[in-house]
Amino acid sequence: MDRLKVMIKVFRRECHRVLRSERTIIYGTDEMLMLLQLAMAEVNKQHGAEFKVALSDVLMAWKHLLLDKLHLPPPNFARLENYDLILKAYESFLKRSNTVDLVDILFMYKQLRLVDLDPEEPMSPIQLFEFLSGNVEVSELPDSSVPSTPSSKSRSCSPQVKTAVRRVFCSYLNLLVNTKNDLALALTLDVPSRALGRQAFTDLKHAAQNNNTSLFLAVTSFVRAVQLGGKGYAPAESDPLRKHVKGLSDYVQFLDNLEEILGEIPDPSVCGARLVAAIRAALVKGRSSEDAVYAAAEETTKELKERICQLHQIQKQTANGSGTGISPARPKAYAVNHATAYGGRDTVKVLMALLDEEASAPPCQNKADLLSEDQPVLSGAEGTSVLMLFRSPEVSTGCSPEPLRNRVQSRLDLLKPKPKDIRVIRSQFACTYKDEELPLNRILEFPSTSQVPTCVHPAPKTIRAVDEEECSSDLEEDTTTAKSASGCPNREQRGVQRGAAPALGQRSGNAQNRSSAPAGNGKKSGKLQTQSKSNKRKQVDLDQHGGSENEPPQKKQPAVKMPAKAVGKASSKKKLIAGQGKLTSFFRV
Repeated sequence: MDRLKVMIKVFRRECHRVLRSERTIIYGTDEMLMLLQLAMAEVNKQHGAEFKVALSDVLMAWKHLLLDKLHLPPPNFARLENYDLILKAYESFLKRSNTVDLVDILFMYKQLRLVDLDPEEPMSPIQLFEFLSGNVEVSELPDSSVPSTPSSKSRSCSPQVKTAVRRVFCSYLNLLVNTKNDLALALTLDVPSRALGRQAFTDLKHAAQNNNTSLFLAVTSFVRAVQLGGKGYAPAESDPLRKHVKGLSDYVQFLDNLEEILGEIPDPSVCGARLVAAIRAALVKGRSSEDAVYAAAEETTKELKERICQLHQIQKQTANGSGTGISPARPKAYAVNHATAYGGRDTVKVLMALLDEEASAPPCQNKADLLSEDQPVLSGAEGTSVLMLFRSPEVSTGCSPEPLRNRVQSRLDLLKPKPKDIRVIRSQFACTYKDEELPLNRILEFPSTSQVPTCVHPAPKTIRAVDEEECSSDLEEDTTTAKSASGCPNREQRGVQRGAAPALGQRSGNAQNRSSAPAGNGKKSGKLQTQSKSNKRKQVDLDQHGGSENEPPQKKQPAVKMPAKAVGKASSKKKLIAGQGKLTSFFRV
């Protein structure tokens, strides 16, 4: 309505007298309803209920809120429970987001208007109540500020989808003017899709609450710390936002691109067209021309471009008509162009005028389409419902167990033996260690054949019982021959010279064949039998003390107990040399 636009225009001109920033945004009727729904859901959650609220309760609280703030008589029905807490949460959100609603505009107008220039009361509280309640007839509603073009008439799309797409466009432009607007950030965080669903928004909301900052500042501070922070300044690995680094970085990068366009192009018409075109390109990326979102984005882009050009022309005419030819003074701290690039000062003013017109637009007739959780899906798998975004996702409490199939499979995986394919470096003494207690367990990335250990555990060698008996008999005979040979050392020395050749004969043979030789051979057979027994004893000694030098020493075999007489004879064995018993028997013949 024109009278509402007059109040907004006066407020925008004189708001620096009562507000700290001239970039304060005005919430229209639809935004006021969504904010009230969030406040009621938050109060319900504080009292132990879920983060939900019925549509009927929202409409009842909406009527109470308007009549209370406009100082009109209360309705006939009783007030809702916890209404004071709901009102407090509503006002707190407005203050935290640097925003005001249309009811605040009405009372600020009375305080800020100039008596000589501005009308006394362009709109009464009752008229504003009727406008906000949606009771104004269709004939009284103003026509669209942008005339319909032939292209917009030919291409039609769902009104609900077009409203949602237009809200996203305005939310992006809203963040360029006022970065504290949490509602605008919630509507644009995952549009287009950046894999930032409810869990990412919940983690971001908790981070903003812990640091007592806005959502936008929480996002930008985290991304800047990740990109520019050093070892001691980067966020911790346990930070919940670490899981959403890519999506948050893409979101901040897109906003930086919009800020760059805003600061580099001085002409508001060209700059505004570039901003809208950049948002449109992000929304329609990967969509076909027959998609409803594509059609709504195309139509909204044309309407916003035309309206930005019209607002720029109006502001130029106003500036030329009221100009004095004197250069403007240095901007104050509260001015709209404070901390803004020179090229974007005029563009920000045009964008604020555009957003003010959107706030003064008539409310949505179907409140269920606005407040229901079944909103059009613009990106991802979820709709653009603000209530679902601000609601924390359900956390598993452990009451519902894991499916039986998954539990059985996990248990089987634990019981399944793991293959031992890992080769390890073993030292040169690895043969003396047990396999389960390896001294070195360093894993080889590229093992070669040269690193395979050469020490192999040999199989224990068993001595037959027959050999043991023969060895014991040889031992007894050698001791007896040693006694006889001790009496004639000269004869023994001569026998060593003569018996050198027989000593190099056959060293091993079959013990059974030797034992079965005919007794008629006489002395010759006895000599050969003694020689074979001596050779067999040497072979046993070599088997016990010989072997490869790489083989580990074997444990000593338990000593065979001998009679007392044999113990005395065994002591003299140490004095014998190799082959002494054989030579003695030879010379005895």
